[in-house]
Amino acid sequence: MADLAAMELLENRWDEAKAAALDEPGRLLYRSHLLGADMRITNYGGGNTSAKVMQRDPLTGKDVEVLWVKGSGGDVGTIKLDGFATLYMEKLRHLKTIYRGEAHEDEMVGYLPHCTFNLNPRAASIDTPLHAFIPYAHVDHMHPDAVIAIAAMKNSRTITQKVFGDEIGWLPWRRPGFQLGLDLERFVQDHPKAKGAVLGGHGLITWGNSAKECYEVTLRAINKAVRWFAEETRGKPGFGGAQFQALPQADRRRIAGQLMVEIRGRIGGEEKKVGHFDDQAAVLEFVNSRELGKLAAMGTSCPDHFLRTKIAPLVVPFDPVSKNLDTAVSGLDKAIAQYRADYAAYYERCKHADSPKMRDPNAVVYLVPGIGMITFARDKATARVAGEFYVNAINVMRGAALVDSYVGLPEQEAFDIEYWLLEEAKLQRMPKPKSLAGRIALVTGGAGGIGRAIAAKLMSEGACVVLADIDPKALAETEAGFVKSFGKDQVRSVVVDVTDENAVIAAYAHAATEYGGLDILVSNAGISSAAPIDETELAIWDRNMDILGKGYFLVSREAFRIMKRQKLGGAIVFIASKNGLAASVNASAYCTAKAAEIHLARCLALEGADHGIRVNVVNPDAVLRGSGIWSSEWRAQRAAAYNMKPDELEEHYRKRSMLKRSVYPEDVAEATYFLASDLASKSTGNIINVDAGNPISFTR
Repeated sequence: MADLAAMELLENRWDEAKAAALDEPGRLLYRSHLLGADMRITNYGGGNTSAKVMQRDPLTGKDVEVLWVKGSGGDVGTIKLDGFATLYMEKLRHLKTIYRGEAHEDEMVGYLPHCTFNLNPRAASIDTPLHAFIPYAHVDHMHPDAVIAIAAMKNSRTITQKVFGDEIGWLPWRRPGFQLGLDLERFVQDHPKAKGAVLGGHGLITWGNSAKECYEVTLRAINKAVRWFAEETRGKPGFGGAQFQALPQADRRRIAGQLMVEIRGRIGGEEKKVGHFDDQAAVLEFVNSRELGKLAAMGTSCPDHFLRTKIAPLVVPFDPVSKNLDTAVSGLDKAIAQYRADYAAYYERCKHADSPKMRDPNAVVYLVPGIGMITFARDKATARVAGEFYVNAINVMRGAALVDSYVGLPEQEAFDIEYWLLEEAKLQRMPKPKSLAGRIALVTGGAGGIGRAIAAKLMSEGACVVLADIDPKALAETEAGFVKSFGKDQVRSVVVDVTDENAVIAAYAHAATEYGGLDILVSNAGISSAAPIDETELAIWDRNMDILGKGYFLVSREAFRIMKRQKLGGAIVFIASKNGLAASVNASAYCTAKAAEIHLARCLALEGADHGIRVNVVNPDAVLRGSGIWSSEWRAQRAAAYNMKPDELEEHYRKRSMLKRSVYPEDVAEATYFLASDLASKSTGNIINVDAGNPISFTR
């Protein structure tokens, strides 16, 4: 949404018939999904919900009160029942007797596992005390933009009273944890008619005696804020009005992609990063505004926003009036170096004796006037979510600044959250990144059997993959299948004819805008043909040379251009053929083109070495199963060459091999992954034959 004034009221989507058929944990799950499905209520991973439920203790057989609360790191919109932590309320209440005060509140998190009900392995979050000590059965803690905008105002308390009256109270900023839970307990005791509270600089917390009541209180509070903002801000320009005009969308995407390659190269030396681009209306209004510099420097307010977007964004020095991209690129080194220096100074000013060591000093959010917002993180999902949270921050800043004065999180408080020892422990519990995490790959012929297998292998190891293919229908089906298997963030597709120079350039531009650059090229697009030399038409000869020669040249040239700009090295793998080394009867056009591929790879290995670009070749042979080539006339043509039936061909090739084994697309994918990964970091100019053994194709 562009602004809070234009935000529509939330609809009550509670289905009483559906809820009545559920038990209490089921209604908690139902309520959580309703809330988490709407990003106006909370963003991915933000907020938490809870219910206090009477259950039979498996040890004593007696009914006890159990707190069900969203577990650490979960998402209310997609959570399942096993995503909730379960804790004995009696034990949680007893924690108050051993609490030593605010200076020692972090140690209370260590006691939460001792309160676990029924050996539930789900870790409880630091927000557990907020839910436990509010004396109501159901509690929602959400991060709606409309309420955070009020929470982040200079006169937040006064405006909270003005908007909500006595139904929703107000508490000053306090870092989430045990003490805030006690503060809320005391607030409820002192304000028995209240149904919730605005947490200064943070968000909204509400409660009720039933799941439905709690849900409706949450919606009612948010809608009150939305109505109020609609009246207070309607017709007012946000952020002091526009300083620049947004460029046309095509220009925005083109320039964003070029900038993303340049930025990625400068920040990805220690850890490869993946980018995300966003040019929605709210973003464009902010990056083009007169108050961009002032508000961007103030950072975000809500801790959930801050943890994902860092202390502040970096404003890229691009002038949308002159549109001089070279000037912007030349200014990146200074801008990024200054950001790192400022971040290091912030760390030194705020660190404690026991603070974790300084983390990556690069920005997460990059704001580009006239263009939009770029975010970078260790994977696409994290980069995308960081962008979504910064859009929330933009909406908050807009609303707060229009009505009152926006107040960001104080620097020391921001640091204490970013480098909180409990947050550090959560980071340390994260699984080790996969071998290709942060890598971006483009696979030509990506909708074919070998291309699909290669893409699947690369994605299974953490890479983001752009599938390039000339067949739109097969490409769409392949992408849809991968979205189901790996999620929407890890795969993109682009229709491209590899013999069309402009189409190839456009494909890489698409990859740059979607992911930020390139680390791996798998050149796999191919055809096959067979005929005696005297029956080979010039058109067939030219088609082989175009696709298997010119096509490989074009995709490699563009890969080199991006990889050299990034200065991060790279890996190029050609999928050639045994026929590139071994002559074959009645296939002169195909064999010659495949030989050209192999020699091109050798030449590129020489050129790429000084830039850390490795170029290697995989030579498959007789990959019949799942192959588009072998489902065409090629199978019949090769069968005829060997004087046998087409369905006898696979067994013929198996028996012909030294190892007497068939070769499958997955086998080619394994070899490709090896050459593309750091496992082969010292290999270039090499050939791996995946042919089950064939003496005539031995490379030496």
